[in-house]
Amino acid sequence: MQQATTAVVSVEHLNKVYESKERRVEAIGDLSFEVRPGDFTCIVGPSGAGKTTLLKCLAGLLAPTRGSIRVNGHAVTSPPEEMAIVFQEYGRSLFPWKTVRENVELPLRERKVPKAQRDRMVDAALQAVALGHVGASYPWQLSGGMQQRVAIARAVAYQPKVMVLDEPFAAVDAQTRADLEDLMLRLWTELDLTVIFVTHDIDEAVYLGQRVLVLSSSPTRVLDDVRVDIPAPRTQALTRIEPVFAELRTRVYSGIQLAKAHA
Repeated sequence: MQQATTAVVSVEHLNKVYESKERRVEAIGDLSFEVRPGDFTCIVGPSGAGKTTLLKCLAGLLAPTRGSIRVNGHAVTSPPEEMAIVFQEYGRSLFPWKTVRENVELPLRERKVPKAQRDRMVDAALQAVALGHVGASYPWQLSGGMQQRVAIARAVAYQPKVMVLDEPFAAVDAQTRADLEDLMLRLWTELDLTVIFVTHDIDEAVYLGQRVLVLSSSPTRVLDDVRVDIPAPRTQALTRIEPVFAELRTRVYSGIQLAKAHA
C-alpha cells in the first residue's frame, strides 16, 4: 500500500488537563504524531496512559487544553465526517431493538443517503464482514464476535477515510480475536483504509500495525515510534513465530515497562 506525503491525521503538541475544585490532572502532556493515508497505526501504553482521552480528542468528543488535531487539513472541533469509530463495548454501541441491517444503516440515514444507495452500501458492508446472511437478525441473537463485526460493518458502510478502533477485540475469546484481527487486515487492504487502532495487547499491535506508537504514562508523550517491517500477507500461524516479530514485540514491551517505571 503506497503512502502519500500529506498526513491525513495530524496531532500537534496535544495537551489535556482535567481540572476541578479538588484537583488538577494532566492526562496528556505534549503529544505529537502524524498518520499518513493508508497507514495502519497501533497505539499502546500502560494503563492510565491517556489512550482513551487521546481517542476522545481525535473523535472531536473532547476539546484539548492546548495543541491541535487536524483531519485532512481541517481542525477537529466536532466529530469529523471523514472518521468512523469502533468501540470496545459493542453491546452498548448497537441498538438491541433494531435489526443488524438497521444498525448498520443508521449513520447513512443520518447523512440522508437515498434509500437505494443506502441499501447497496449496507449490503456491501455486511458482505465485507461475512454477515450478509444475518441482516434480519437482532444483535442479541448473535455471538460477541458477530456483534463486533456488525459494529465494524456500520463503520465500513459509512465509507470513512479514517477508522479509529478503541480496543475493539478485548471482550472476545482468543480464537474470535484472531479471526477479527485477520478481518481488519483484509478490510484495511481491500478498502484502502487509514486505521488508528488502540490496544493493550502488544502481540496484537505488532501483528496488525505498520507502526506502533508507544505512549508514556500520564502525562502522556510518545516514547517510541516503532516501524513494523513485516511483509504481507501476515498469518496467525507464521507471522507470530518469525524472529522479527519477537524482536519488535520485545522492543514494544520494553517501552511499556520503561513507561511504568517512570510513572
